[in-house]
This record gives sequence, C-alpha cells and structure tokens, in this order.
Amino acid sequence: MEEQHLKFMEHAISLAERNIHECLGGPFGAVIVKDNVIIAESQNLVTSSNDPTAHAEVSAIRKACEKLQTFDLSGCVLYTSCEPCPMCLGAVYWSRISELFYAGTRTHAAAAGFDDEFIYNELGLPVAQRQLPTHQILAEEANMLFKAWKDSENKTLY
Repeated sequence: MEEQHLKFMEHAISLAERNIHECLGGPFGAVIVKDNVIIAESQNLVTSSNDPTAHAEVSAIRKACEKLQTFDLSGCVLYTSCEPCPMCLGAVYWSRISELFYAGTRTHAAAAGFDDEFIYNELGLPVAQRQLPTHQILAEEANMLFKAWKDSENKTLY
C-alpha cells in the first residue's frame, strides 16, 4: 500500500477518534483528496446537527463540492474510517468520486450498534415488500416533468 494512502486513512481514523471525545456524532471520519491534497474532511455530525444525513462521507462530499464549485468529484479519492452505508455509498457514486478506501467494515460497525444491514436488505426487495409503506401517486404528472427535462435546452446534465 502506498504511503500516502496510509497517511490519508490515518487522518480519517483520527477524525473518527476525535469525534468520540467531542460527541459530535458517531465514530466516523472521512477525508477527500485530490492530487494528493486534502480538499475536504468531516466527522459524523448526525447528533450535533440533528441531521440524519450528516454522515462523515456525505458531509465531506458537500464540503468538497463547495470548495471545488462542482457537483462532479471525478479525480478525487475518498478515505473513510468505515465501509460506507447505503446512503453514503449512493452519494459516493452520485458525486463520481474516482476511488474509495475504507478501514472498518459494516460488520464492525454493526457490532458497535451502527447496523444498516436492514437497509441493504430492503433495497433488494420489491417496493411492495419493504417495511416502509410506500405508495406511488400522480405518476403521469411526474412523468411529464421528466419529458420536460429531456426536452429542455437549459439543463445541466449530471
């Protein structure tokens, strides 16, 4: 393993460790690097911000996008202290981060009380079989929006 990868991962882990003591959220830290320079970092801020989406990875992605003034983080590398949950993994894919390194596994996280396995399982089920009651309404109206988007000359693709 290249020395720089170890250095950046150690930094992500130190953010997670600091978060335990500062009580900002769970024991998670994330660092985003571009051209071997840290451009954004964050800890899990869920409980301190009352935002269930303020996981370390999502928070770091938001900061990186703001700093680079883009929603496309191609060429960036994410180092995170734990295997990303489904939400964070989705954000990684949507942001087009080029490479992901993680330390702890979701199994380790589950043993500490951060079990998101049920979300992974739910995503594989048909909508009607999921635990969260989900209903589709006004489908035609929504489909008209997609047609309008497709026909628009003013859109920014992502």
